[in-house]
Amino acid sequence: MNRILRLKGRFDSRKNSRRPGAPQLPKGTKVSSKHLYALCDQLKEIRSYWNRDTRIGGALVSVHYTCIVAKSNRLCRLLTDGAKKPVATVCGAKFEWNKERTHQWHIFTHFVSLSAIDDAVIQLSEAADWIEKKREGCITSEDVSRISTEGIAGIGMSKTTFLEVVRDSFYVSRFDIDRVIDTIQSESIITIYQTAVETKRLLAKFGIRIVDDRIIDRTTLRLRPDEIQKLQTEAPYLIAMNVTDFTKLIPEDGLRCGIEHTMIPSPKNEPVIGVIDTLFDRQVYFREWVEDYRMMDEAIPISPEDYRHGTAVSSILVDGPRGNPNLDDGCGRFRVRHFGVATASGFSSFAVLRMIRSIVANHPDIKVWNLSLGSPREIPENFISPEASEIDRIQNEYDVIFVVAGTNKSIHEKNIVKKIGAPADSLNSVVVNATDFGGKPASYTRVGPVLSFFKKPDVSYYGGDGTTAQEKIVVCQGALGASYVSGTSFAAPWIARKLAYLIYVMGLSRELAKALLIDAAAGWDRQDRISNELGYGVVPTHIRDIIQTREDEIRFVLTGKAEEYETFTYNLPVPADKGKHPFYARATLVYFPVCDRNQGVDYTRTELDLHFGRIHKKNGKATIKDVQGNEQADAGLHVIYEEEARRVYRKWDNIKHVSDVIAKKAAPRKMYESGLWGISIKAKERTAGKRGEALPFGVVVTLKEMYGHNRYADFIKECTMRGWLVNQLDAENQLAIYAKAEEELRLE
Repeated sequence: MNRILRLKGRFDSRKNSRRPGAPQLPKGTKVSSKHLYALCDQLKEIRSYWNRDTRIGGALVSVHYTCIVAKSNRLCRLLTDGAKKPVATVCGAKFEWNKERTHQWHIFTHFVSLSAIDDAVIQLSEAADWIEKKREGCITSEDVSRISTEGIAGIGMSKTTFLEVVRDSFYVSRFDIDRVIDTIQSESIITIYQTAVETKRLLAKFGIRIVDDRIIDRTTLRLRPDEIQKLQTEAPYLIAMNVTDFTKLIPEDGLRCGIEHTMIPSPKNEPVIGVIDTLFDRQVYFREWVEDYRMMDEAIPISPEDYRHGTAVSSILVDGPRGNPNLDDGCGRFRVRHFGVATASGFSSFAVLRMIRSIVANHPDIKVWNLSLGSPREIPENFISPEASEIDRIQNEYDVIFVVAGTNKSIHEKNIVKKIGAPADSLNSVVVNATDFGGKPASYTRVGPVLSFFKKPDVSYYGGDGTTAQEKIVVCQGALGASYVSGTSFAAPWIARKLAYLIYVMGLSRELAKALLIDAAAGWDRQDRISNELGYGVVPTHIRDIIQTREDEIRFVLTGKAEEYETFTYNLPVPADKGKHPFYARATLVYFPVCDRNQGVDYTRTELDLHFGRIHKKNGKATIKDVQGNEQADAGLHVIYEEEARRVYRKWDNIKHVSDVIAKKAAPRKMYESGLWGISIKAKERTAGKRGEALPFGVVVTLKEMYGHNRYADFIKECTMRGWLVNQLDAENQLAIYAKAEEELRLE
């Protein structure tokens, strides 16, 4: 077996040297003056409405596009508000389907001043008049190109403004004020659009008075049915999102017997995993390994059932391989800090959200958290759940990682397709679905994706299925001893164990740890295995199959920070033979972008675009011949529509995975001039302005020699000669380093 290699060296960076050209229309298209007049009339009606209703201190305008649009094709001139470009005034985004559900388009909601609408009306009217008079009511893409070169006369605006108005109008189907008309009859978590008026003061204008402990963030709060009805009556335009604020655990089926494990050594300095679940039963044999806290009000009545789920989850984290020798992962035992936040019968997700933040903030030594609580309701189509959003925010604020169960169907739902439930729509978490012991999706498995295209779940693992004890996971749920259970709840902690090993013992970042799991799950047959049920695939059982490879494979990892537009290295010496590279290749990039729930379907703020392959010269410039054929960055050379970029290249997703598919007949790659390979990571921002802090990322690359040769030593030698510091990650050495570090901490 070959050990995983950590390459340390310099990533170069550079700013984006390209400047936006003159606005253009897609070749062969046109815009009519009739369409511009229609848009103008719609904005006049919207302006009239907000002139009458002044309570929000401005105007909400929803822009309905003709398709899923790239950032570069969204409004750039219309609805400019003083110094604020349209991108800076977006307060919500969603997708809408046509009646046949064959086509989607974007809807963006902007909060702007009335003067911004007035300006847009004037611009649309003047542009429409010119097109009507000078172009007989229609302007073509050829006309636009000619104007961009020659200029325009007879109109009271600049050439650039005119072209931007035309280009904006081409992609917009209509302007409107969107209103929520859903009937909401239960207590719910409501998110309103951010306006010029602070939330509490704004709601008071509609007769709704709330206290601080009902507020999650600046725009999200918990409301009673009567308050929601009042808001829908008075201001239906304010409601951006709504979620029923009640969820419950879906009981996993299980068998129980009286087998008791009585012997377990005392804990020493093993890593600690955090568990947020139901209560912990201290009657278990491994109680010395668990530090538990009851977070619920003492007045809440508790039954024996309220201990079983959480205790079972912690039993896997501490001592799972003992009862499941077929799932022995080689990770050893882990200590657990267990927080009981819920009962088995049901709990308020709002209350749990507030508890999770406090728990993580007060326990900064814990970097890996297991959350096997989930909702029976399906995730919303057009926005991230409040539970998932809060978990994503916590992960970025406290540099931790959550492992979240993919949620289960009930026994009565096993023959229907059901989407995953909150918080399994958390993008930055590792979301885990369950399989049977043959690796097939469990009968209770629910499916992704999230927001139409974000890949969830991330991975799958064995969670048990079927009716016999042999088909289930063995856990300990209390004094009764062993129980046989199944569910995504019991797949997740096995993944948490692996993550904890990679982060605590192997000393890897959360980005690299997650990337290694994804890469190992995908393997070489990703095209066959990736799905809305399994994610990128089933994670290998033993940790050595993640941190080691076969002798015909080379696996190495790199870390860096995206500070500029491009972060890159063209200095990877992949071994060659007779002028060719006899390797299959795959790469996985993971990063934790800042997320904004208020942006709806445009949830992730930063995009990192992965390019990986051979270096060759193109027009005298060194560039990457991408393994996947990714040409998104070649502006002007290729037309790639936003919907296609999201589907094929996972644009805006926080995981990028590219891979060769092993063919029956090997076809080595031609070696170009330098013989080197490279990695390029290009950053894009949704919002206006700079990102601020550099964004850490982790990359895992696996190379497989086509003829079965071991070129591991050659690769290490060539990397060293190219200036890389190469470390072999040896598990035994890392364990010794970890033990020594923990011992020194205790002495301090």
